[in-house]
Amino acid sequence: MNTYEAVLFRIKELCELNDLTINGLSYKPGLSQSTLKSITNGESTNPGIVTLKKICDGLDISLYDFFDTDYFRNLEQELK
Repeated sequence: MNTYEAVLFRIKELCELNDLTINGLSYKPGLSQSTLKSITNGESTNPGIVTLKKICDGLDISLYDFFDTDYFRNLEQELK
């Protein structure tokens, strides 16, 4: 799993846990639907930390909580 896949998986997981769709999540932090759709559709494979913070705000969690999972602990180095 690469970093983008881990971010995507975590967003989807948190939406499911909070009974939210991606569109529903976009209304909470004031992100545009197109921003979240571009992340989940693979058009934007490098979402910025400010965007991730807004997503976390919409989910009422901290950035620490977002990244505090095995998905991120077990990432392999992506430098080639």
